[in-house]
Amino acid sequence: MEQISFGTDGWRATLDTFTEDRVRIVAQAAASYFREQDAQHVGVGYDARETSPAFAEAVTEVLTGNGLDVVLSERDVPTPVLAWTVDDRDLDGGVVITASHNPPEYNGIKFLGTDGSPADESVTERLEELLAEPDLLPQDERGTVSEEPLVPEYHAHAETYVDTDIQGLSICYDAMHGSGRDVTDTLLEAAGADIERLRCDLDPTFGGGSPEPSAKKLERLASRVTSGEADLGIANDGDADRIAVVTPERGYLDPNLLYAALYEYLLESESGPAVRTVSTTFLIDKIAAAHGEDTVEVPVGFKWVADGMRESGALCGGEESGGFGLTDHLLNKDGVLLALVIASAHVERPLDDRVDDIVAEYGIIHQDRISVDCPDDRKTAVLRELDGSLPDSIRGIDVNRVDETDGFKIFLENGAWLLVRPSGTEPKLRVYAEADSDEQVANLLEAGRDIIEPLV
Repeated sequence: MEQISFGTDGWRATLDTFTEDRVRIVAQAAASYFREQDAQHVGVGYDARETSPAFAEAVTEVLTGNGLDVVLSERDVPTPVLAWTVDDRDLDGGVVITASHNPPEYNGIKFLGTDGSPADESVTERLEELLAEPDLLPQDERGTVSEEPLVPEYHAHAETYVDTDIQGLSICYDAMHGSGRDVTDTLLEAAGADIERLRCDLDPTFGGGSPEPSAKKLERLASRVTSGEADLGIANDGDADRIAVVTPERGYLDPNLLYAALYEYLLESESGPAVRTVSTTFLIDKIAAAHGEDTVEVPVGFKWVADGMRESGALCGGEESGGFGLTDHLLNKDGVLLALVIASAHVERPLDDRVDDIVAEYGIIHQDRISVDCPDDRKTAVLRELDGSLPDSIRGIDVNRVDETDGFKIFLENGAWLLVRPSGTEPKLRVYAEADSDEQVANLLEAGRDIIEPLV
């Protein structure tokens, strides 16, 4: 049990640690928690990894063995589809077997609240307290399992939610062998788009890499769009809760700029604040202020974004890694529905034109991040050593202030910032920087690495 710990989005680990015995222990904790809440009906889904169906069956057996009735997806399914199902059917929560964008040697487990949002810290802390070997009821007292297709109902909702014709738009879609295949692409196709499919076959190894929709991993998708063979490129990560977009002029569109374009588009017909993580661009703040709206800053992790969306009544929430959510749709990130929303925005006005106007109005902002290897059991110690020993200046620029919402976010006198925080999903420390040029960003990231590497 000491190997089980929950990060920003559930528990993830390599398969030598993420074993069926431990999954059943976590499932028992979930069952005990659900019973404390007088829950009866829960949803279970899983991603496209080779081990995920068996893990989902183990979770289902433990949940039903504790008297709970389970709606089980009949196939691997995007996390947002299960999350929306939990919310739409008034289920009492959900469990998803997925390691999201991590490589195939990982697996993981996510928990969903009654509204489909990621389980917050109070829930995961209670789950850790409840970890125990499975304790199953006699056969005649166990709950039921209903194995169902969840995508059709979700598609029907999405088509109503985004009532826009994208007839004739050519989209190249890259599922990265993940659970977005036959879900995101078919949704776009049903709305009228002409779809070219990349990596839309089931491959539990994800082609030998990780289903991470980064610029480097989407070069083939980018070439299809920048060469003029498609009007727009869209990709999802392994469990399709994140989205990446490629445009004809820019190629891979920085997720910060994508969020800015999305928020500006939504503000054309609606109003409301935006929620962003500490690692997401200040460009969102500038757009919000120009429209008389507020921005809510939260720690990294969509459970915090969802809290901010719920509490502020925000129009949307987002993070620099490509996870975006719309409050009146679902309090969770959703790379499937957002694909249709973004395609609709592009049809109305090309994304490149939207981004050009944003840059002209608010200025260009450059951002990047790096990762520094750090064992999980060293993260707290490294941050403790950083506390109180941060420099007064970085690369000759004075430090204005330090924010400790999530790690250490160092604001410099020239408006740039540097953020150091622990990854909640991998044995790494993340270093982010935002500044007026790529050169400044690179310098800040190098400085951040120099600060933390000696402490690891």
